[in-house]
Amino acid sequence: MQESNKSKMSLIASMFIFGTIGIFRKYIPLPSSVLAMARGLVGMLFLLAIIRVKKTPMDREAIKRNLILLILSGAVLGFNWILLFEAYRYTTVATATLCYYMAPILVILVSPFLLKERLTKRKLACVAVALVGMYFVSGMMETGFSGAAEFKGIFLGLGAAVFYACVMLFNKFIKGIGAFDKTIMQLGASTVVLIPYILLTEDLAAIAFDGLAVAMIFVVGIVHTGIAYALYFGSMDGLRAQTIALFSYIDPVVAILLSALVLKEAISMWGVIGAVLVLGATLISELPERKKV
Repeated sequence: MQESNKSKMSLIASMFIFGTIGIFRKYIPLPSSVLAMARGLVGMLFLLAIIRVKKTPMDREAIKRNLILLILSGAVLGFNWILLFEAYRYTTVATATLCYYMAPILVILVSPFLLKERLTKRKLACVAVALVGMYFVSGMMETGFSGAAEFKGIFLGLGAAVFYACVMLFNKFIKGIGAFDKTIMQLGASTVVLIPYILLTEDLAAIAFDGLAVAMIFVVGIVHTGIAYALYFGSMDGLRAQTIALFSYIDPVVAILLSALVLKEAISMWGVIGAVLVLGATLISELPERKKV
C-alpha cells in the first residue's frame, strides 16, 4: 500500500489538535457524559454547516451501505470520550493518557489478523520503544500508584483504550464514503446514543452553564471535534493501520508538553526523554525498510 503524504499531514494535524483538548477541558465544569454529548452535537452541526455552505450534498447511498458500521462506531466514539474524561477524575492526566494510548498497541497487534497487514520486526521494535517512551512521559516513574481511586482511573483509561481501538478498526471497514459524511454520521450517532444515557444517569437540574463554559464547549465541538475528526477520519483511507497507530502518539506528547508550557505543570527530565523516544520511534517507523535480497 502506497501511503499518501497528504493523509500523513492530515493525521499529524488532527493529533496536534487533539493534544490541546486537555487545556480546554479544565474550563468546562460539566459531567463527562454531558460534555461528550455536547462535543458530538456541536461538531456535527458545524460540519453540516460547512457542507451546506459548500453546497455539497451528503451521499445517501454511501451512508446506507455503511449505516450499521457508522452507528456502531459513533456509539463507541461517544462512550470512549466518557471513559477518558472519567479517568481524569480518578488518576493523573499522565497515567490516564498512558492507559488510553494502549489503543494503538492493540491495533498494531490485531491488524495482521483483521486487516491482513504485515507486522514487521521494525514495527514491533518501534512499538516497544514508543511504549517505553509513553511510560517515561506519563510520570509514573516518579509517582507510581496510590490506591483504589488510582486503580479505578487506570481501569477507566484502559476501557477508553479498548473503545478507541475499536473506532480505529471500524473506520478501516467503512468504505466509499467521504470524510465529512462519515464524521457527521458518527458524531450524530454518538449524540443520539448519549442522550438517553444522560437522562438515566445525570441530574440535569444540578448542571450549571456559564459564559466561559459555553464558549469552551463550542471550541471543543468545532475545533477539537468537527475539524479534527474530519482530518483524522479522512486520513485513514490513505494510511496503514500501523502507521495510524504510531502517529497517534503525537497527541499525548503534545498534551503533556502544552500542560507544562501553558498550564505551568511540571515536566521532568524523564518526560522529555519519553517525548524524544515516542517521536523518534514514530519517525523511524516511517523510513523505508531495506528489502531482503
